[in-house]
Amino acid sequence: MALVAALVGERSVVIFSKNSCCMCYTIKTLISSFGANPTVYELDEHPKGHQIEKELKGLGCKPSVPAVFIGQELIGGANEIMALHLKGQLVPFLLRANAIWV
Repeated sequence: MALVAALVGERSVVIFSKNSCCMCYTIKTLISSFGANPTVYELDEHPKGHQIEKELKGLGCKPSVPAVFIGQELIGGANEIMALHLKGQLVPFLLRANAIWV
């Protein structure tokens, strides 16, 4: 879990993704549409992608991507992010993490 923790670091929004994943694209687009500038790690391009994917699965991410951290907290995957968005709770998460400003 140390590698994921190091990559998440002090960043407000981190998305672990794969280029071949359409839901990853959707989540990246959604979060960016609010004005956030997420740090994105493409696991299929990252030299330690397999290790990161194992750590994400160990944290309970199934499937492993997309995995979204907001304010260094694991929020979850596509289902969790879309549920927050539909409930009107995604923007407040981004605001609290200083990922966007009103």
